[in-house]
Amino acid sequence: MQSTPPRRQRGISLVEALIAFLVLTLGMLAIVRVQTHLRLNAEIARQRSEAVRLAQADIESLRAFAVLSAAPGAHTFEAIASDSRTVDASGGYLSNTAYQLDRQVVAGGSLQAREIRVAVGWTDRRGDTQQVALVSVIAGIAPAYGGALGLARGVAPTKGVFGRSVRIPLAAKDLGDGRSALNSGAGGSEAFVFDNASGRVVARCTVAATLLSGDLTAATLGSCDAAIGYLVSGVVRFSSALPPDAAKGHDPALALSVVMQMSGGPYASPPSCGAEPVTTPGGDRFVAYHCAVYPKPNGRWSGRTVLKPAGWTIGSGAGDRRVCRYSADLDASGAIDANIEHPAAYTEVDGGLANQLFLVVSGNATCPVGAPVQVTGNNGDVHADLSTAPHQP
Repeated sequence: MQSTPPRRQRGISLVEALIAFLVLTLGMLAIVRVQTHLRLNAEIARQRSEAVRLAQADIESLRAFAVLSAAPGAHTFEAIASDSRTVDASGGYLSNTAYQLDRQVVAGGSLQAREIRVAVGWTDRRGDTQQVALVSVIAGIAPAYGGALGLARGVAPTKGVFGRSVRIPLAAKDLGDGRSALNSGAGGSEAFVFDNASGRVVARCTVAATLLSGDLTAATLGSCDAAIGYLVSGVVRFSSALPPDAAKGHDPALALSVVMQMSGGPYASPPSCGAEPVTTPGGDRFVAYHCAVYPKPNGRWSGRTVLKPAGWTIGSGAGDRRVCRYSADLDASGAIDANIEHPAAYTEVDGGLANQLFLVVSGNATCPVGAPVQVTGNNGDVHADLSTAPHQP
């Protein structure tokens, strides 16, 4: 029987052990470096959050001005100015760096506003400079009006121009007793009286036919009723061009009257309308109209506005005129289905309506339809949707 020679044992050499140890060491170093980067990035993220908080706090402190005009000891809108200072991260936040806050304030031109840019910079652990910047606009509106958006529907609106409701036409004369009055039309003998707070029509009063709106006073008002109503207003423009241009309806105004044809009654009082031709200093010409509408007991009304020509006719012939209404799909619903969009007839309206505009064109022309365009006016360029729809006939 042949015996098997014993096998020689073999172990790990010193060189192999050193190589394995080197690989393990490099791996551990890589893990430590990754962890260091993670900690550094986490620290920078925390510092960035603190910087954003400081910038937001500075902007909000500027929004909390007490009054619009300068006043001793008050934080005023006019006092908002540029600033640069070192701030601490307080409020329970831990920080191992100091923050430099730089505020730049730019007046908003003709607008009563300030453009604010707040930049907060700091130096991180590596010595690199970091920065965050926030940009905002602060309007010169009394902070007391900031709660207007939280008011329930139907309450009195905030004040507008001249300290009155925005629903009151600018031409109305303030009577000094919480009311304003507007002559219903040139040479008319009736005036609409508004409540300055709510903008509602609170009375119709007789006045001398020679008095314009600017001449009205409480003493010049004659007999008045006490019916509560809403104001529907707008202008009528004229264009004889073929094809008509809805942006250039500046032809001389034709004589007309405006009538509100109510539906869905009964109504306690009939509507009352007035119209007058207007020529602005810039040469613009149109007819301005105002109608006082008195709602049903539920506070709503329905109806249709129509023009009544004087000395001309409405029809489809070359010698006639066609009435178009400026109407646009403001809510992108695909149809003119909201009262504010100036439909052919209003349905269950619970307030007044302004800027209900018409364009009178040649009878053999079609009402112009177009996309929103840029129109140059006295106060600069504005974007408007000048689409029109047939109204009469």
